[in-house]
Formats: sequence, structure tokens, C-alpha cells
Amino acid sequence: MGAMSALTDNYFTLFDLPQRFALDTEALEAAYRAVQSRVHPDRFASASEAERRVAMQWAAQANAAYRTLRDPLQRATYLLTLQGIDVGAENNTAMAPDFLMQQMEWREAIDDAVAARNVDALDALARSLRDDRRVRLAKLGEWLDSAAWQPAAEAVRQLMFIARAEEDIAQRIEMLENA
Repeated sequence: MGAMSALTDNYFTLFDLPQRFALDTEALEAAYRAVQSRVHPDRFASASEAERRVAMQWAAQANAAYRTLRDPLQRATYLLTLQGIDVGAENNTAMAPDFLMQQMEWREAIDDAVAARNVDALDALARSLRDDRRVRLAKLGEWLDSAAWQPAAEAVRQLMFIARAEEDIAQRIEMLENA
């Protein structure tokens, strides 16, 4: 297990994938399975305590890396972190005025649909947000892969808002359907 004794700090390196936003998900899946098979606890049942501990650390890191890289928003945030850029979603809420207006319109539409108990309107809004997210993710990928870090960081913050809005809509639909 000597080759596995030093954990890597880079999730892309762990899976031997190019460090970019565009990701071959099949290659990620295959690399994840390969790492997991090498560090599976059954393979280390008769190993020393130290070797079992290292295998567990590798398995934990592989799980964290896989979860991060398979999710586009987490992958984007991770790529920015590798560049020393803190997305700062908690502290940095400054966004372009047009996006702030769009946020307010979405929030109003959610509230109006809930007040009217209109699940169809919420479904339509969820589809609209999904479409918007797809467009923004494509642009985010372009920015990340061309090292335009600041616009990418702003796009990540916007996408985080959209993800929260989508979750809110899903919860409100469930609430209305179960009422």
C-alpha cells in the first residue's frame, strides 16, 4: 500500500482527471470505482491497524471528492477554491442589479403562487429556473475553463441562489400537495 500512503489534496489528481469544469462523468465514475476497489475494507481485513486507517482515509477522501466533482456547482466552487478564490456566498451577497431584480421577481412569483395555492405556477417557475440554471452553468463552464475567475465566482453565487429557490419551490409544492 506504499503508493497510497500519501493522500492528495487535489480531487482531480486523486481520480487522474483533467482539472477543468467540463468533466467526463463516465471517467469520474470509473475512477471512483477503481479507487474504492483499491481501498475497500475487505481488502485490508488482515492488514495492520495503520494500513486499515490509511485505507479508510483514502475511502473517505474518495467519497468527498466524488460528491464534490459530480455536482457541477460544487465542482465550480472547488475549482475556484483551488485558485485561492473564496466564493464567499455567506459574506459576499453583492450581485449585478439585473440579477437582484430577477431574484425579487422569482420570490414574488413563488409567494403569489403559494398564496393562490397554484402548484402549476410553481411547477412552471421550477422549469424556468432549471432552464436558467442550465444556461448559467454553461457560461460558468466557459469562464472557469478560460480562467475568468471573478465572473465565475459571481455566477456560482447566482447559481447558489437559484438552487435555494428551486429547493424552496419543491418544499412549497410538497406543502401545498399535502395540505
